[in-house]
Amino acid sequence: MLDALGLDPDDEHVYRALLGQPDATAMLLSDLLAVPRPDVDKALSRLVDWGLAVKSSDEQFTAAPPAMALGALITQRRDRLRMAEQALVTFAEQHRAAMTGRSINDLIEVVTGVDAIRHRFLQVQQAARTQVRSFITAPFVAVPPEQNTAEPAAIGRGVQFRAVLDRAVLAEPGIVTDAIASLHSGVQLRVADRLPMKLVLADADLGLVPLTVSPTGEPGAVLLHRSGLLDALDALFETVWHTAYPLKLSSNAGEPDTVTESGPQGPTDLDREILTLLLAGLTDQTVATQLGLSPRTLHRRLRHLMDIAGVQTRMQLGGYATRQGWVDSS
Repeated sequence: MLDALGLDPDDEHVYRALLGQPDATAMLLSDLLAVPRPDVDKALSRLVDWGLAVKSSDEQFTAAPPAMALGALITQRRDRLRMAEQALVTFAEQHRAAMTGRSINDLIEVVTGVDAIRHRFLQVQQAARTQVRSFITAPFVAVPPEQNTAEPAAIGRGVQFRAVLDRAVLAEPGIVTDAIASLHSGVQLRVADRLPMKLVLADADLGLVPLTVSPTGEPGAVLLHRSGLLDALDALFETVWHTAYPLKLSSNAGEPDTVTESGPQGPTDLDREILTLLLAGLTDQTVATQLGLSPRTLHRRLRHLMDIAGVQTRMQLGGYATRQGWVDSS
């Protein structure tokens, strides 16, 4: 837990024991923890250096109050991180200046192999300071959505995520569940009929474009630094984003036989999910599979919505749902 502050696991182990054993000797801690005496001595020495323990003249050790000692370490780490962030801005500007006028080989890096692509994919997101934008298409070669560990970490430090999904991706098993989780964490999602490529953009500085698998079966990608080509991909993303359909889902669908009707005033959360996916272009069978419904239940829900709207066709229902705000059309 304290490794974020630079402490080794052994140091934390001894510190925790010392909290409950004031004025303990190294021998006592060694017996208590079943840890060799030399290891305890080293840990105690480091704790004293960190200001987490105090050594008396008779070789006894007492833990410093956590609120004071750890609080000071946390403050120091925050200050260092702020200094690192300031240095990052300076280094980035120096890098941009140095890249100006460089050859195409300096602006484009070819990445080959699943492991290398996965590493670069995570690095691009870790480098983002304000936003990450992406085109998501199937198949998932390097990193499936549920294995993208860099996304929650970036969201935690305030990075905004926007992603456009190829409509065909919504038919992939489990993707709706992943989409719900992403929406709940603040990711903005939209659906396009067809995307031209896979793409990840970090701010306006880095772009990763996975390529099709080569005849030898080895996937590849290109990592783009700031350049006219990256600017073009930036503009492409924004164009597609503004024409894509917003995806709004709820995780309250439940089982088909436990759906609560909202009466004639409007649709249930399940109804909104059905309408959103159908308007995004999915087939009845795909929608039913993704939401855990039988085709009969799906058709019954649609008939109920058409009765509420007073329409006769699905096209009319889609127009009515958009006008009434049953689905997000922004």
